[in-house]
Amino acid sequence: MHPELVSALRCPVCGDPLGLTARTASCPRGHSYDLAKQGYLNLLPSASTGIEGDSAPMIEARTTFLSTGHYTPILNALRTHTTQRLSELATGTAGSGDLIVEVGAGTGYYLAGVVGDGSERWGLALDVSRYAARRAAKVHPRVGSVICDAWREIPLRDDAAQVILNVFAPRNAEEMTRVLAPGGSLLVVTPNQAHLAELVGVLGMVRVDEEKERRLTESLAGSFEKIGSEAVETVMRLDHPAVERLVAMTPSARHTEPGELTERIAVLPDPVEVTLSVTLSIWRAA
Repeated sequence: MHPELVSALRCPVCGDPLGLTARTASCPRGHSYDLAKQGYLNLLPSASTGIEGDSAPMIEARTTFLSTGHYTPILNALRTHTTQRLSELATGTAGSGDLIVEVGAGTGYYLAGVVGDGSERWGLALDVSRYAARRAAKVHPRVGSVICDAWREIPLRDDAAQVILNVFAPRNAEEMTRVLAPGGSLLVVTPNQAHLAELVGVLGMVRVDEEKERRLTESLAGSFEKIGSEAVETVMRLDHPAVERLVAMTPSARHTEPGELTERIAVLPDPVEVTLSVTLSIWRAA
């Protein structure tokens, strides 16, 4: 991990800033954290051990599915709005850059795509899953990967990030506000009722909460104000292996037996047309 990225982090024990020497990140009080051989940094407090993130099969399925480009419309929307937000913020100066943080980053697919659009951009992928962290650590040379419990605390220094990405992931509004620089933006992607509707009933997938938009607004109220949104919708043509990977990379994977899933997929057309329908909302600290 590049020292530029480590300098944006803070010690999860005492909150002091971290610096990188060789392959060890440490704070002035002597708390130290070694980079894993796969390149990620584990800043998960010992009290949080046992938290279950995405499993190795879920991360493998996500990596393969996303590589086929079916969710590129989401990535393109994030690219557009990130560029617009950074242009308005205009913080980049010679020798420094903009930091984009993804909370619940998974494989780092979206973060890498956004960071790759600008040579002065850096990215930090935060996730509780070590399997996700391993993938994210290698996704882009200017992206660093950190294991942490963002629901409890985000191990970043105050005002460190210019943009925060949150795609299909939980949100800690208080911590996001703390680490977001003045004038920075939070980009949130949430599924709509029509998202994957052709599969939900047939395959027994977890349904989108009808109150999701209201819950999102309530969770961010007081910390953020909504300044815009964009609907991202398209129709995907998925063959049966793609459908199986799509289910396997979502929380529905924990509620469906593999044999039963295969039988249910078999009744679908091959390929099957499936709706991608999400909302990208833009928020600024209140």
